[in-house]
Amino acid sequence: MNRLLASALLCTCFALQAQTAPVTVAGAWARASVQGQSGTGAFMTLTAREPLSLVGAATPMAGVAELHEMKMEGDVMRMRAVPALELVPGKPVELKSGGYHLMLMDLKAPLRVGTQVPLALRFRDAKGVVSTLQVSVPVAARAPEHKH
Repeated sequence: MNRLLASALLCTCFALQAQTAPVTVAGAWARASVQGQSGTGAFMTLTAREPLSLVGAATPMAGVAELHEMKMEGDVMRMRAVPALELVPGKPVELKSGGYHLMLMDLKAPLRVGTQVPLALRFRDAKGVVSTLQVSVPVAARAPEHKH
């Protein structure tokens, strides 16, 4: 294969990987942290336009970003990592405290109120194609008020 063709194919592959996912993000925020705190949560509402699964996240602000679920098991609240969260087209899915959320662990510095956290959300479609959506999430002490 000649170099020009190989280069064009490589560029096409990168362009496909750079496409954004067919999903909207609303009400996103990350909980502020303090010095010495190693983890915090990020929350938002996701609405997909086609069948998708949220399969991961990454941020330069933390060593690890995972999708977690909190739920009652008997009389104990448990938190566990989950590999994926199904998104049904047109049905908003809320990532919130006490339910599904993104856990940001091994924070590299405290997240301060008024700053932004860059997040790369990874989604897989029904054909197995993974896409990434870049979002900038404001840091707050508590969830933003919903305006009606």
